[in-house]
Amino acid sequence: HLGTDNLVRLLRNMREDLRKMGGEVHFGNRASKFHIENGIIKGVDAECTEAHERHQSTGGKFAPVHEPGTTATFMGDAVVLATGHSARDVYEKLHEEGVELEAKGFAVGFRIEHPQKIINEIQYGKDWGGRVLTRRPSTDVVNAQHFSKYATDATQQHEGTLPVASYRLATNQAFDGEINRGAYSFCMCPGGQIVPSSTEDGELCINGMSFSNRDSLWANSALVVTVNPDDPILHEYRQTHGTLAGLHFQKHMERKACEFGCGDMTVPVQRLTDFVRGELSSTVPASSYRLGTKSAPLHDIYPKPLYNSFVHAIINHFDKQMPGFLCDEALVHGVETRTSSPLRVLRDANTLKAIGVDNLFPTGEGAGFAGGIVSAAVDGLIVAEAIKTNFFENPGAALFTTKKNSVGFEY
Repeated sequence: HLGTDNLVRLLRNMREDLRKMGGEVHFGNRASKFHIENGIIKGVDAECTEAHERHQSTGGKFAPVHEPGTTATFMGDAVVLATGHSARDVYEKLHEEGVELEAKGFAVGFRIEHPQKIINEIQYGKDWGGRVLTRRPSTDVVNAQHFSKYATDATQQHEGTLPVASYRLATNQAFDGEINRGAYSFCMCPGGQIVPSSTEDGELCINGMSFSNRDSLWANSALVVTVNPDDPILHEYRQTHGTLAGLHFQKHMERKACEFGCGDMTVPVQRLTDFVRGELSSTVPASSYRLGTKSAPLHDIYPKPLYNSFVHAIINHFDKQMPGFLCDEALVHGVETRTSSPLRVLRDANTLKAIGVDNLFPTGEGAGFAGGIVSAAVDGLIVAEAIKTNFFENPGAALFTTKKNSVGFEY
């Protein structure tokens, strides 16, 4: 994690560089229609909404601002589809236009949050956890008070400081009652906070972030279990939605989370100890989530096989890898469903064009060829190379010294 505050500046600088090279950035423009003629994509329509770019530089050349409520049309020789994994309306449009999609594996689960002082103790031990320093007085005082009860003459002689502790957990032996599933932590945010990431009314999805100082009182991480394309828990969704089964499963879980939280972006929560026992929490600790929490039976939100896998992984693997991970202070937040796309936009292995529509280049996480920032960036480079090869007689130097027959990454 670079820190959310650093990313804001980084992305602003990237936009300014793109503009200097002749690119345009259109805020508030949502792709609403693909112009496809005789199986060849010609451009895209975008519905324009009111949106403003903050902190615009006065020295750059900015894209024209379209009137809210109007439609903008962008035509070109090629269209690069580089959406995020939450662009569900785009999947629906592609499906309607005959672009070939396939179901792929994904993972769903929760955000789990511990007081950062507990993670410091688990990872650094009682002797060294007190040496963690964030330079935020209120956070450092809490950590120092926690470790003061372990103070000895030896610990008083320790010198230097340590960064806030993080962790990574994984197992492929999370037994669901019939089969073993994968279970793992994802996007761990030390000294971070839990934030909303919903995109539709009536649905609730959350995520995590850290500022660069990593100085909050809490540590959070996604805790997820794998779902395969042919998974039995998706059977009823496949019958109704076919290839889009995973997408509709995600939506259903997010609607249930919203109902459990009673709306208004309130997040349903449960102590981890109560979660593994299958009991409603009578009280819950404080959370970094700022829009409110509500005690709820999160053990009932996912199908039973997924719940079984969570419990097996937590008790038999994660708490053994990190003794103390399973504790009353740990708070489960629901739900995190969007670790990766449940669909892949199929593309030709040689040209990297979408199968079914010529000159459409799907790439990155939303297209199902990446599982994070770095892999999405690399896949974008691969597609850029393919566009050079397809559209320029003399494409110039290759982006890669060795050409590899790769169509992306498996996630």
